[in-house]
Amino acid sequence: MGDSSRSAHPPNDSPAYGSSRLRAPQQPLHVLAGRLSELTAPLLAGETIGPLDHDLTRQHDGEPLGERITVSGRVLDEEGNPVAGALVEVWQANAAGRYAHRSDQHPAPLDPNFSGAGRCLTDAEGGYRFITIKPGAYPWRNHPNAWRPAHVHFSVFSPAFAQRLVTQMYFPGDPLFAQDPIFNSVPDESARQRLVARWSLELTQPEWSLGYAWDIVVAGREATPLDDDASE
Repeated sequence: MGDSSRSAHPPNDSPAYGSSRLRAPQQPLHVLAGRLSELTAPLLAGETIGPLDHDLTRQHDGEPLGERITVSGRVLDEEGNPVAGALVEVWQANAAGRYAHRSDQHPAPLDPNFSGAGRCLTDAEGGYRFITIKPGAYPWRNHPNAWRPAHVHFSVFSPAFAQRLVTQMYFPGDPLFAQDPIFNSVPDESARQRLVARWSLELTQPEWSLGYAWDIVVAGREATPLDDDASE
């Protein structure tokens, strides 16, 4: 799943993003033909999705801290047709900018009511919807005084499990864009802007949550750029 145009996706080795030096292949890639089991199974089924998997604010006994948001959009192919039955997964930091993961040890508070992960299947129109908390920015040690812009990680599996797109969604107007090497590893400016969600009054719910609209295009000239980590 993805665009054949390299301008839409980050290169395997993005020098400003230090970790890519270790992850980028050193030899030419070889495409392996898909085997029958990879192309036909396992199929994703609705019974694998729990009733609260899409609502990251209701997965614990209490409510998480932070700004409640709704993120919704459609998964589309390169012709603009909906991709139905795709598994969409998200993971993110909490409102303080910390992941609920043992490897994240930076001194920001954990939220006992927020695990930061969710999933859903797209409907017949390719639609998905998540209710969550706007993540905070967080420091990382890529370069001096480095901070990542607020973002939500997305993974999209097609009904065939072997096809996957991994990317990140950002929020409009973030002042950290200019100094973020992951966001800027996408060479084309218009492709970078496809990573930024649009604030939506239609999705905003009175006295409940701000709404953001973000469509994911899995192939073609308007494809959503891959995550730098997944471009290998």
